[in-house]
Amino acid sequence: MRNRLLLALIALFGAAQFIRPARTAEPFDPSRDLIALTTPSAEVQQLLRTACTDCHSGQPRYPWYAAITPVNWWLQQHINEGREHFDASSWGSYPADDRAHVADEAIEMIKKEEMPLTEYTWTHGDARLSMAQREALTGYFGGLMGGTRTQDHD
Repeated sequence: MRNRLLLALIALFGAAQFIRPARTAEPFDPSRDLIALTTPSAEVQQLLRTACTDCHSGQPRYPWYAAITPVNWWLQQHINEGREHFDASSWGSYPADDRAHVADEAIEMIKKEEMPLTEYTWTHGDARLSMAQREALTGYFGGLMGGTRTQDHD
């Protein structure tokens, strides 16, 4: 009985590998992209790419384990939810009030150390932000509060 159950579970797991969520992949459009439009310092650009854009843009970098069901469903759900809150790829299409709101939310989440998600930093050690890095990001987002920022001279 145990062997049959184990075989059934293995077969189910194997079959589940063919049921995958649609991946987020959008063409890069610099006329809408946060980094392209706001031209942050090199440090902030790197921080945004390392700690934010995998879940908050249309160009996530999928790790190898994103090919394994059910992990891929969990991961894609995080990306979809992240983009609902803030999509760096669509920054240029946000009205000024929405930009200010997103920037304010980003500051709050970074200060509370709720972003990047702890689960993300398990496998992306470079996304574990120091206090100085958090301050650099919150300063950058603070500069976006007017919603019309086009340059970062930090």
